[in-house]
Amino acid sequence: MGKYVQAQRRGKSPVFKAHVRTRKGAVKLRSIDYAERRGYVRGVIKEILHDPGRGAPVAKIQFLNAYRYKRDTELMVATEGMYTGQFIYCGKKATLSVGNVLPLRQVPEGTIVCNVEARPGDRGQFARGSGCFAVVIAHDEDKGTTRIRLPSGGKKTVPSDVRAQIGVVAGGGRTDKPLLKAGRAYHKYAVKRNCWPKIRG
Repeated sequence: MGKYVQAQRRGKSPVFKAHVRTRKGAVKLRSIDYAERRGYVRGVIKEILHDPGRGAPVAKIQFLNAYRYKRDTELMVATEGMYTGQFIYCGKKATLSVGNVLPLRQVPEGTIVCNVEARPGDRGQFARGSGCFAVVIAHDEDKGTTRIRLPSGGKKTVPSDVRAQIGVVAGGGRTDKPLLKAGRAYHKYAVKRNCWPKIRG
């Protein structure tokens, strides 16, 4: 009687699905629109929330809809220094200050950014974990690309039109405090997925 390898069970079995019932929703940048491409859009931070299963807090940001009489709420990665009631500016003409969203083309070399897109309009892929950040290394004006250093230390070339948030993701230093007991590890992984305890042998 053989057994399936656990890695194979993870792909098929519903036992290992992520526990998403209490989560707040997908954390992304705004969908790119005319206003962001040409100028900027202003939003206000309504609240900063804890998202179960995520080490970093998330910010609920409200924008005015440009086309209809309504407000749009977006969940974005909270950066260090954000507070409720703060204005956030997204777009090409936005200022270079913490929490704002700008295309990398507008960002000087050496700037610390987070929640960076891989392709224009994909709403954020890199440097999204708590305490993470990427550094803009160099711009290549001829090719229209930008080199960034990722939290892993690897370097990546991305198009200069991709957007990024300015600053460091909040919730840094989370791993500095030891869990100390099995109960804390149990609760940590209970909101993530079934991947604890890990057996050896």
